[in-house]
Amino acid sequence: MKSFDAKVVLVTGGSKGIGLACARQFAAEGARVVISSRSQANIDEALAQLPGAFGFAADLCDEASAAALVQRVEREVGPIDVLVSSAGAAKRSAPEDLTPAFWRAAMDAKFFSTINVADPVVKLMAGRGQGVIVNIIGAGGKVAKPTHLAGGSANAALMLATAGMGNAYAASGVRVVGINPGLTETGRVAEGMVAEARHAGGTVEEAIQRSVQKIPMGRMAKPEEIADVVLFLASAKASYITGTIITMDGAEHALV
Repeated sequence: MKSFDAKVVLVTGGSKGIGLACARQFAAEGARVVISSRSQANIDEALAQLPGAFGFAADLCDEASAAALVQRVEREVGPIDVLVSSAGAAKRSAPEDLTPAFWRAAMDAKFFSTINVADPVVKLMAGRGQGVIVNIIGAGGKVAKPTHLAGGSANAALMLATAGMGNAYAASGVRVVGINPGLTETGRVAEGMVAEARHAGGTVEEAIQRSVQKIPMGRMAKPEEIADVVLFLASAKASYITGTIITMDGAEHALV
């Protein structure tokens, strides 16, 4: 018997990067996987790699759209046992280019794209007395970087919400945990390096090289490595872990 046989797992942002890596691994462990993305084309491309999985398009920055996604999954696939929130990434910007609108957009892109799904799901899980939510957040919520101020602030807010929800719903049988990946080999990180290069001067390749040199392990994480920890946290082997955040940044930031 596989670890997640017949479990319904919703992976938001599941068409690319870390989300897709998670979807693949849950599917391999027998889960009934549902992925979401704003782009139906991206969903269709991902589903070609996920036989038997479901995919629904939704703009999770919109509360009504997120609620409709949750209702559709529960109605058409089944009660959600595991939610992996990997949707949303705030754009990076040089500090001099920030505006109040940019800060608000960062909160929508990362914080609310997660909360708009997690809020209805955690309440459904609590009503059933079981469930796990794993939020993929980001190490930028702990370390302020000039080109990631808005997005890092959204990550910091999401870290507090994750810890708080874990505490609030522990007695209801629901676990809520977070992962803070550092630099990971995804398209999102590649896009972010454009802002890094613009801020520091030089090419994108040079920005990547500078960033990797700061990582004691000497490389970025692979999406599959993040997914390995997601599966562990969602499994019965992590049954006493909740209300906490795990950092995976190759020891780049020696923080307690």
